[in-house]
Amino acid sequence: MLVEFKNVRQESGKGLRRWFEGGLYELVVWYRPDGSVEGFQILYRQEQNERALTWRETEGFKHSRVDNGTGSPLKNLTPILLPNGSIPWPHVLQEFDDNSATLEPELRTFVRQRLEARA
Repeated sequence: MLVEFKNVRQESGKGLRRWFEGGLYELVVWYRPDGSVEGFQILYRQEQNERALTWRETEGFKHSRVDNGTGSPLKNLTPILLPNGSIPWPHVLQEFDDNSATLEPELRTFVRQRLEARA
């Protein structure tokens, strides 16, 4: 189940950012200054690789593979998102359902509706 991190670093001049974590599953939600949701990102594992599914109201969905930057024991780089192609919608929906019961109902419904509309 997802648990919210407290004291998440906020970006100056932007709306609130919330971050939830539950094992190998994470959800980041970006809010506008007026309190409405501007976007969200789901981080999950598929076939031992970390993936990021990002939704922004102005851009829609983007699916990425996370390169965590730890390919060498001699040097760690900053994690980056790389294009990943098709989205495994049944897997994403199931993972969200399995992990999101602890979210407040309005947020859970908001994210679930965006996922269902695209799936």
